[in-house]
This record gives sequence, C-alpha cells and structure tokens, in this order.
Amino acid sequence: MWYLFAAYAVFWAVTFAYVFTIASRQKRLEREIDALRRSLKTE
Repeated sequence: MWYLFAAYAVFWAVTFAYVFTIASRQKRLEREIDALRRSLKTE
C-alpha cells in the first residue's frame, strides 16, 4: 500500500511544481508588459 502513498505524493509534488512555474512565468510576463507600456509612454 506504500506505493499508493508514493504515487499520491508524486502527483501533488508535480502539480505544485507546475503551478509554481506557471505563477513565475506570469509574473515575468507582467513585468515585461509593464516595461513595454513604460517604453511606449516615453516615446
């Protein structure tokens, strides 16, 4: 029965890692969009 717990733990670890990478990509894109907006306003 330990394999069931191991599979459950791996599933949640992968899920949290995926959500973390998506969140970091979103923050990076938001910073890039803000930089582009600032560069358009200065022109």
